Order: sequence, then C-alpha cells, then structure tokens
Amino acid sequence: MINVVVADDELPAVEEIAFLLSQDSRIGKIHRATSGAAALKALEENEVDALFLDIHMPALSGLDIARVISRFANPPLVVFVTADEDQALEAFELAAVDYVLKPIRPQRLAESVRRLCELVEEAPSKPEMITVDQGGITKLIPRGDIAYVQAQGDYARLHTKESSYLIRVPLNDLEQQWAESGYVRIHRSYLVSMDKIENVRLQTGKAAVLVNGTELPISRRALPYLRERLAANRVRPL
Repeated sequence: MINVVVADDELPAVEEIAFLLSQDSRIGKIHRATSGAAALKALEENEVDALFLDIHMPALSGLDIARVISRFANPPLVVFVTADEDQALEAFELAAVDYVLKPIRPQRLAESVRRLCELVEEAPSKPEMITVDQGGITKLIPRGDIAYVQAQGDYARLHTKESSYLIRVPLNDLEQQWAESGYVRIHRSYLVSMDKIENVRLQTGKAAVLVNGTELPISRRALPYLRERLAANRVRPL
C-alpha cells in the first residue's frame, strides 16, 4: 500500500479525493492538507509515497510544491488533480506521474493509483527526509543522520554528527512516529537511534549511553527496555 497526501485549498475537494482513495485497497494512510504549507508539513511529519495536488492554491501552489520536492534526494511522486487544462505541460516538466482533470471520475483516479503503485514497487528503498529550518534556511536531512533527539519543551532538537536542528514537534510524538525506525526513549529528555549508540555504561546508580561522542543519561524506567533491545542484538552461537 502507498501513503499519500491530498492537498487542495477547498476542503470539499480534499474530502472527495480522500474518500475516493479510501475505497482503493492499494492506498494506505491518507493525509489531508488545505494549503501548500500544510502539505509540506505533512511530508515532514509522515512517510509519504505520493501527493495528489491541486494546481491553484494561495501562497504555495501545487506547481510550487512540485518544484520544492524536486530538490529532494528521493522525492515523493506527484499527481495533479485540477480543473485547469492549461498547466499540463509544465506539470509533466516537473515529472508529474499523472494529470487528472476535475470533475474526477473514480476510474480515472484508480488509473493514477495503478501508475503510482507500479513506480513505488520499482523504486529502491529511499531514506526518509526531514524538513528543518536553520538560520532562516529550510533544508532536508536524512532521518538516518539523526543520532539522538533532545526534548526542549514543546519542541525537539535533532542532533546529527555535524549540527542540530529545532523542530516544533514534542518528543512524545517523535517517540511514537519513529519507534519502527529504531529510535528508543532512554530518558524523559532523550530519544536515541539504536544504530548510533557507541557504547553503554551500566553502573550502579548511573547508566548512560555514548552517542556521537556525547554521554546521555538512561532513566531507571527506560533501562529494562533498553537492556532488552541490546540483548536482542547480541550474536549468539548456533
């Protein structure tokens, strides 16, 4: 199944497309957006394979979004859903998979989904990219580069080997969203990537992990689960 974002500045249009897609067993999660900014935020916070974009939206149009994601290392696929017949050439120049005209026919939308599924199946696995802002500049970093995350109130600071980035997402939310990608809560203030742990110190009264040369505390509550994860990674004789 493929996960998608549906973006249109008219909510009824979003709901119509989302409903039609929800009837297709090939579609997984459907994220709704009523602006270009909301669509990019959905990309930042979720694993998305494809976008269904309206052409004409205030501020960030569908074409603007396609230009932005074209700079991604592994951009999601794009289908334009619009009443405007005149933008097709520019849309396909931006590597759109399909261009569906309104009013939408269910059979036509199903054909777009078929094309998307074929392309997703053919594509090699891609690293998830996280959108961050630093010094007024928006950039994308692979999630796999993030060694640990530090809670800062309602924000979280993402730490890579080279830098750190503040995002407005609580640590509790990232813990749930990134659990399947190997990130483990070790403390009320820290979430770490198991792949980036260099060593673990388990001393009486004080436990800690070393990540990217930084020592991070392990809480008593988190220690049993971390022990289980570490034990699961041990090499055992046959």
